[in-house]
Amino acid sequence: MTRNTVQRQIILDTLRATKTHPTAEGLYKEIQKNYPSIGMATVYRNLRQLVEQGTISQIATLDGVARYDGYVEPHYHFHCNNCEGTFDLEIELFDNIEGTIESKYGFRVDSHDVTFSGVCSQCLTEYSHFC
Repeated sequence: MTRNTVQRQIILDTLRATKTHPTAEGLYKEIQKNYPSIGMATVYRNLRQLVEQGTISQIATLDGVARYDGYVEPHYHFHCNNCEGTFDLEIELFDNIEGTIESKYGFRVDSHDVTFSGVCSQCLTEYSHFC
């Protein structure tokens, strides 16, 4: 088991305090405001370890840029193609989707990640002002 260092706890606390699902670079910039001695390599290393431990999750996005989420309970995401924001969706989970895949295809599903994409309500509102 990996020990929880002070730096790892700072990274975890900072991630859990945000709802923006930051990239490693975005999280690093936020950490730098209060802890300038924590380097980028430390952020990357600890994010990787926190994901491996299951303490946080890494969100796969269509643009290929990894984002991180401190909320690990099963839920879905929405990625805005305009502002690049990633948001939690508080909707009911697909009913037994993993079991359906296992029974229909014979695969063993360890986990799944669903991200919807489009334009968020904030961007739609801003866009409508130009029309």
